[in-house]
Amino acid sequence: MQHSALFKPTTLGPLTLKNRITLPPLTRQRSGQPGDVPTALMATYYQQRAGAGLVITEGTQIEPRGKGYAWTPGIYSPAQIDGWRTVTDAVHAEGGVIFAQLWHVGRVSHTQLQPDNAAPVAPSAIQAEKVKAFIETGTGTGTLVEPSLPRELSGTEVKALVELYAQAARNALSAGFDGVEIHSANGYLVNQFISAHTNQRTDEYGGSLHNRLRFLREVVHAVSAVVGPDRVGVRFSPLFTSTDEDRVYIGLVEDDPHHTYIEAIKVLESAGIAYLSIAEADWPNAPDLPETFRREVRDTFSGRILYAGLYTAERGARLVDAGLADLIAFGRPFIANPDLPQRIANGWPLNALNPANLYGGGEQGFTDYPRYSSCEFDVKKKVLS
Repeated sequence: MQHSALFKPTTLGPLTLKNRITLPPLTRQRSGQPGDVPTALMATYYQQRAGAGLVITEGTQIEPRGKGYAWTPGIYSPAQIDGWRTVTDAVHAEGGVIFAQLWHVGRVSHTQLQPDNAAPVAPSAIQAEKVKAFIETGTGTGTLVEPSLPRELSGTEVKALVELYAQAARNALSAGFDGVEIHSANGYLVNQFISAHTNQRTDEYGGSLHNRLRFLREVVHAVSAVVGPDRVGVRFSPLFTSTDEDRVYIGLVEDDPHHTYIEAIKVLESAGIAYLSIAEADWPNAPDLPETFRREVRDTFSGRILYAGLYTAERGARLVDAGLADLIAFGRPFIANPDLPQRIANGWPLNALNPANLYGGGEQGFTDYPRYSSCEFDVKKKVLS
């Protein structure tokens, strides 16, 4: 077996994971309309990839205002809960473990995506830059647009949002999920509260870093009270440099990212949650996270640590062997290779990704990527020889 470090079973709270390979949250924009309902096709997609030790769903909106992209699924309506139950049943039938990612985009939205065409909500009324929302322009067609100017949430509304996260966690349990991941990365709502660039509040949720971490702290505690901290993960995206590629990554670079995110991780450690997910820059030639940061993350957090980015199996296995990571996520390779763990273990070649079919559409580029065929591979080798 190649890259054996990735195939050592491990535990995640009360759960046993068969390997260290993770399917990370990947926006695919294929929910059923109207209502942003998970579909049978989505169930097939996740079931095909249940060979991962841990499957994490694409971001799923905790409420209608949390939507920033057309055709992304929600987890707040009875129909959505029923749809997700079809997904979890399919993954569990293959012996998989699946978590729901709880998502609210905050200011990264457009009035057309909001109830009653209202302004998006955010910690502060600051326009989002270097990022796009996605609106529907017709049946199956859409376009990227500049986000609308958000309005600032009142303190009472912030408290209500914390309860919406808790309710989404209840819904996830009803849908059969094994746990939940709180999306606190990529410039979305929780990240907006953490960042000094997007949070200019003067109440208990703004100002000092301690106050800017309050929303994260309250959401983590509220969700943990529902599902148990040992079934909760949190995702961060600590960028250490600022480049033009940030417009793709939707990242926020803090004045002192090391200090900001170590303090945020201390919040998670105090809550005793199951895992921390760190989404790294994923564009070509992106700078790696500083080694000093990786080591302090390990020293600070006693739960499982998951890294996602442009990882190869070799690079991921090295990080696990070094004791700096417990789980490694593979995004684009898992889209194109539903049997990715088997391919990694056996050194089999990978299918190429078709970027044209990443977002929206039907089964093409979603559930039609083939599993590895040894016969086909042997024939190709004979032809090449």
